[in-house]
Amino acid sequence: MGEWSQFRPGDKAPNDGEYMEVGEDAFHMGISNPQMITLQKGDEFPMTTNHNRKWKKVFRG
Repeated sequence: MGEWSQFRPGDKAPNDGEYMEVGEDAFHMGISNPQMITLQKGDEFPMTTNHNRKWKKVFRG
């Protein structure tokens, strides 16, 4: 079983890291100025700017 890739407001962060707000069409169109947050494992995800959006972990490599 793997880790979820997108999270809703109120979910708990599975790991420390940076998370970016993504939308239902983010893969194709992107969000102009997405929110970026830094959470510790167990922190609760905050509200997004739109009810159709979720949070996704940012992987820097």
